[in-house]
Amino acid sequence: MKGLFVVFEGQDGAGKSTQIAALKAHLESCGREVILTREPGGTPIAEKIRELLLDRSNAGMDAACEAYLYAAARAEHVQNVIRPALERGAVVLCDRFLLSSLAYQGFGRQLGEDTIRNLNALAMRGVEPDCTFYLSLDPEEGLSRIAARGEGKDRIEMEEMDFHTRVRKGYLHCASKDSNIHLLDARQNAQTVTAQMLELFSHYLNPMIEK
Repeated sequence: MKGLFVVFEGQDGAGKSTQIAALKAHLESCGREVILTREPGGTPIAEKIRELLLDRSNAGMDAACEAYLYAAARAEHVQNVIRPALERGAVVLCDRFLLSSLAYQGFGRQLGEDTIRNLNALAMRGVEPDCTFYLSLDPEEGLSRIAARGEGKDRIEMEEMDFHTRVRKGYLHCASKDSNIHLLDARQNAQTVTAQMLELFSHYLNPMIEK
């Protein structure tokens, strides 16, 4: 595909939105077409699935049901937003993708990494991120940041700390095995993280420009 698929990952409160906005502004200043999207979501159907997944009233949702719903939303998203954008040469910036499922359902829900990869194979249709930025932050600090903003917790954020700790371990485990997953220390101020992110990203953007 002619485009570039960039994913931002991290537990809630890590600052993904700030870094996505910074990269979007940088790319647009370079004259690139940028598609900004998120998971679960990105299409009308996927957004409805998102509402189900994050609704606090669905606290008793079965772990397997949760994993299938994330995969269903991803299938819709890949087919209708991500693949078409990449085929026409756009840069797609996505807030979460498969790595979230591996961390949250594979490790957090303890369904297993291989189970989640196999479940999502059809949904992804061979589409993989070219580059992933993982904003690493202790889950306690992330949830404290959310509380300080006065935002209510969604169904996932309401989980016990043991769950969030497993999620973080899942992220770190997966990042250690993939050279295209770049860890950024989200304890730093936002400007420092942005500078590091843009430096890493230049290694992906420059070959794209040369084409």
